[in-house]
Amino acid sequence: MAPTWTRPDTSKQSLAVLGAGVLGRRITACWIAAGYDVNLRDPSAIQLNAAVVYIQSNLKDYEQLTGGKRDPRNLKAFADLGDAVKDAWFVLEAVPEKLQMKIDVMGELDRLVSPHCIIASNSSSFKSSKMLEKVKPESRGRICNVHYQMPPGATTVEIMTDGQTDKEIIQFMNDALADAGMQPVIARKESTGLILNRLWAAIKREVMMILAEGVSIPVEIDTLFVRMFGNNPSGPCAMMDAVGLDTVAFIEDNYVEERHLESALTVDWLRKNYVDQGKLGAKSGKGGLYPPGDTTKSSQTDAGHHDNLAAPILYILDLGIGADWDLSKGLTNGKILTAAADGSNFKTLIDSAMTPDGIDISIATGRIFWTPMGNVGRPDGSVLSANLDGSDVKTILAKGKANTPKQLVIDHENSKLYFSDREGQRVHRCNFDGSAHEVIVQTGDWEKDGFADQTKWCVGISVDPKHGKVYWTQKGTSKANQGRIFCAGIEIPKGETASSRSDVEVLFERLPEPIDLDIGTGSQTLYWTDRGEYPLGNTLSRAAVGPGGDKKAITLARHFHEAIGLKIDTVNHHIYIADLGGAVYRFNIDGSNKRKIIDTDSVFAGIGLAFLH
Repeated sequence: MAPTWTRPDTSKQSLAVLGAGVLGRRITACWIAAGYDVNLRDPSAIQLNAAVVYIQSNLKDYEQLTGGKRDPRNLKAFADLGDAVKDAWFVLEAVPEKLQMKIDVMGELDRLVSPHCIIASNSSSFKSSKMLEKVKPESRGRICNVHYQMPPGATTVEIMTDGQTDKEIIQFMNDALADAGMQPVIARKESTGLILNRLWAAIKREVMMILAEGVSIPVEIDTLFVRMFGNNPSGPCAMMDAVGLDTVAFIEDNYVEERHLESALTVDWLRKNYVDQGKLGAKSGKGGLYPPGDTTKSSQTDAGHHDNLAAPILYILDLGIGADWDLSKGLTNGKILTAAADGSNFKTLIDSAMTPDGIDISIATGRIFWTPMGNVGRPDGSVLSANLDGSDVKTILAKGKANTPKQLVIDHENSKLYFSDREGQRVHRCNFDGSAHEVIVQTGDWEKDGFADQTKWCVGISVDPKHGKVYWTQKGTSKANQGRIFCAGIEIPKGETASSRSDVEVLFERLPEPIDLDIGTGSQTLYWTDRGEYPLGNTLSRAAVGPGGDKKAITLARHFHEAIGLKIDTVNHHIYIADLGGAVYRFNIDGSNKRKIIDTDSVFAGIGLAFLH
């Protein structure tokens, strides 16, 4: 016999969300902003780190769901399931839409949680009654579906019984969700797809059939949908891309099986033409129904509930010598800033930073790495690191290990940092903790000969571990068209040194003043920013540098104010540039659609991207 359920004291107990993905982190943010303690669990450190950064960066938006008058509560991140759900009053699973996985999770939760804990599934395609195989009969009255849409833009939540759920629990969850700023509705009986997703399933199915029959194309379907139904600038094709076409296919499989639907012109067509080719939508880098990057919008007014899910967070380095320069701080007025991909949510992450120049981010380790240049001409540059939220700043390479470190990039495959050293006339490499520090390229000896010869100054850097190449720029005298770009193998040839290696190749010379680099490793296309004089300088250029590439420099965009920072978004096929004029620009990968997304009186240097999806 099931024990009598007791209403919990939610002010003294945490709730738990299982799954730190796109929806799990948003559900977590809703509860925290409403004043509830939340334990977020995911076995992936990368997902957890990304979720924590997302929540910290966007919490203000979620606070508005309850009027912005509540104090947010605590978030704790867990890899271990038992620790996350211990003493929880409510546990919501938001794991992938795979029935066996959900059955296993429900059985494990039944074993771990207290006898009064409410257990819910966020699934819309599977009834919770189908997940009870490993759940004790006396526990089934505490299980239900609690299905979110996409907060904070879409705040409806559907609650549905598993056929045995205590009616008091259903009403309690309805009240709790309303208190947390949601708009709950109750399905009166079990229904695959609950309420809204049954409507959405019919729309998706007809859309796929229209496409499969060649009647129309995505942009025309979405135009009609948006014009007719309004209130969301995303049509059904864009929404499917944003969610992920593999997820759409998994969900549709369940409808096909349960309702004995024809699949040839829906899910079978979708898999053959998109999913099986790796075209999974916004997250895949290959696009989906729309080209890559289409669901990453340039402004919030253009974005629908499901847009920007695959967009990166920007990390921008402010040298601190702009209009707000506090002269009393000297060169320690720099900042590390963050912003959304459309330039919104622009804020300071770390201040009082000394001349920061190069930055990159490792979601896997939850760390930011950057280079303070130090005082020009003195060997007092360094490499620092911090948590993704700006806390726990650590020295990776102490002052004296480099002269003037510039652009820094991460080799994620091998957990290595690479950076150029301008006056030091070197290219460095080390582990994430600073160990195994080595110089892999040396263009001169500043200690013996000084550093007046700027043609030896190393500034930009990019690494292609897949093809075993490292690229760097030597900028030359300012605005003198002495710039060059070089490449060499990642490893120094046996028996040679950093200063005598024979595999160094000059790719380009007589450039205006090349600064930062980035490479599209799939296509082996190298991109770089040039300072220098107009009309050839202050440009963004690219060239194919792989085997068979013509190594012809092509100018993609012009008219920056001393272009410095550069980063390629390979997921959305965008390019980001930061310049000394305090602006950040975004382009399509071919240089078209130039948009100034941030415009300040600051002086920007490097830029980095972090993907949280």
